[in-house]
Amino acid sequence: MSLQSWRRLLLPILFPLSMVYGLVVGIRNLLFDLNILKSTEFSFPVISIGNITVGGTGKTPHVEYLIKLLNDDFRIGMISRGYKRKTKGYIEANINSGPDDIGDEPFQIFSKFPGIKVAVDSDRVKGINKLKESSKELQAIILDDAFQHRYVKPGVSVLLIDYHRPLDKDCMLPAGNLRESADNASRANIIIVTKVPEDIKPIEKRIWIKRLSLYPYQFLYFTSFTYGDLVPIFSKKKKLIALEELRNSELGILLVTGIANPQPLKAELGKYNNNITTLFYPDHHNFCNEDLSDINIKLDLLKSRNKIIIVTEKDAVKLRKLDYKDKSIKDNIYYIPVQVFFSDGQREEFNGSIIEYVKHNKKISRLRQ
Repeated sequence: MSLQSWRRLLLPILFPLSMVYGLVVGIRNLLFDLNILKSTEFSFPVISIGNITVGGTGKTPHVEYLIKLLNDDFRIGMISRGYKRKTKGYIEANINSGPDDIGDEPFQIFSKFPGIKVAVDSDRVKGINKLKESSKELQAIILDDAFQHRYVKPGVSVLLIDYHRPLDKDCMLPAGNLRESADNASRANIIIVTKVPEDIKPIEKRIWIKRLSLYPYQFLYFTSFTYGDLVPIFSKKKKLIALEELRNSELGILLVTGIANPQPLKAELGKYNNNITTLFYPDHHNFCNEDLSDINIKLDLLKSRNKIIIVTEKDAVKLRKLDYKDKSIKDNIYYIPVQVFFSDGQREEFNGSIIEYVKHNKKISRLRQ
């Protein structure tokens, strides 16, 4: 039974809990609004990126987009809480760090962008101060998954909203997926509607503008994902596989994920091949050697002459560390890279706003139509 089915079944129990949760979160936000709980503002550029909906808004690809945008011209760092890591306190990533030390997403970022400073700390204020102290040359810091971390007042706050899960159609945890009420989107300088269809109509964008009731100080952008050639996880000698090569009736695909919402990825692969078997694990699943047995069983059940395993880049980070006794998995497992694409030429405007902020440390203060 799916999570949504369980929620519908247990709604009489979950809805009162959601009201209690919403009350607690609302009081906390009010204390920050009244300055009873204090937010720290820093004298250098701090960019927060996060969401109100739990999981699956495309946060990691957007963090990577920001890093690629700034990395060539500025010395930047990233701080995350390091979700599901097995360590405590402040840790700065180094060549010996693994997902258990700093979390899977920070490890992915550190592996892909070794030139930037990556640190984890649940206390973002302390983390920013420590990272800046150890790397005084830093010109900007990106805060990962920090929209609710109000102890830091970022210079720019980026809020991601999944096109398929609008805030006004959802409700608070645990009956729904919202970490806080939808009206808290007003704290964001930039709102990005993610995972939009490639053929989104202008009228749909106008509906979103009306739905969000934007303030004059807010920017609104729409992004979708573009998927690259499949990359072998282990052998660098093996060639990349273009998505077009998946158009093969003799090819069977086993899609293995540990992300919040794998359906868009499955739909994308379905454009090329209908012979897809899935093995979906919960978000941030910590893959272990026992999982390889399940993957192997699923792979053996595929009746196709040729077989391939496709995973996300985030999951590839954890799958690399396992002990592969069966070469059929290791030799045929690939990850699919994801990149962010801005619709309707919004890329230049977004890039310019972020670069100007980092260069001059002046807050974004008006909505660009």
